[in-house]
Amino acid sequence: MIGWLRHHKHALVAALRRLGTQALATCLTALAMGVAISLPSGLYLGLENLSRVAGELPAQPEISLFLDTGASAGQKQAIAARLRQPDIAQARFVPRDEALAALSASQDLTDITAGLTENPLPDAWVVRPRDASRASLVQLSGSLGKLSGVADTHLDSQWAERLQAALAIGRTVVWVLGGLFAIALIAISGNAIRAQVLARRDEILVSRLIGATDRHIRRPFLYLGALQGLFGGLAAGGVLAVAGTILREPVEHLAALYGSTFHLLPPDGAEIAAVLGLSTLFGWLGAWLSVTRSLHRVETARWNH
Repeated sequence: MIGWLRHHKHALVAALRRLGTQALATCLTALAMGVAISLPSGLYLGLENLSRVAGELPAQPEISLFLDTGASAGQKQAIAARLRQPDIAQARFVPRDEALAALSASQDLTDITAGLTENPLPDAWVVRPRDASRASLVQLSGSLGKLSGVADTHLDSQWAERLQAALAIGRTVVWVLGGLFAIALIAISGNAIRAQVLARRDEILVSRLIGATDRHIRRPFLYLGALQGLFGGLAAGGVLAVAGTILREPVEHLAALYGSTFHLLPPDGAEIAAVLGLSTLFGWLGAWLSVTRSLHRVETARWNH
């Protein structure tokens, strides 16, 4: 066990020393990996922030009923009676004066409402159905719209459903891009390690002659690939931090225009650990594939000579 740890320590120190002697190449490789990692990671973080916005929407969809401005008292009573049926979980009446007051409270519409000589808004009901399935919502919205005295209905969950559908597509895109950039990450690491193996070809041949195993020869290169992947993950964190700093103010300004206090949240510890772990793994995998293939070629060339 002590000998095994000593071998790994020696390989790790050798990999760190090699990275230190090639600082520029190490930085360029880490930057290339960082860009490859930051694109799907940034898209993932953006979707997580949008999901947070979607999570703040009402948990259950609502149907808004807008009454005719000339609806009679009898029609209004009939509508209220219908909304007391068991298929309605909650119904709230919104008088036209209350709706206008809420509209006037909006900063962007103050000038418009101030110029009104009369209230153009109708009385309304905000209805929360007991069954939130899509088919039931559409059916209930249609039946309520046919009530006498109802001018129009609006299913308030439609835009939220579209947002959720867009988020689902976005998550699929993240997985696809993540897979593609994982392949790119493995290729970048593999090419860098291949150059290292070729540069030490003679040393590898000598090691073979004195009885070194492939595992012993491969070990420093695997640590080298893993360290390059780790540095690539750290570079991706730097890229995302800069992007978040640049985007923070415009996003908060846009949210303020909609009366929201939304702001971008940074990744949590688990997400950071996942990115660093995956980047290290892909760097190691690229190194393993590259060095295994290169060692096979070196062995073939040795026997041919």
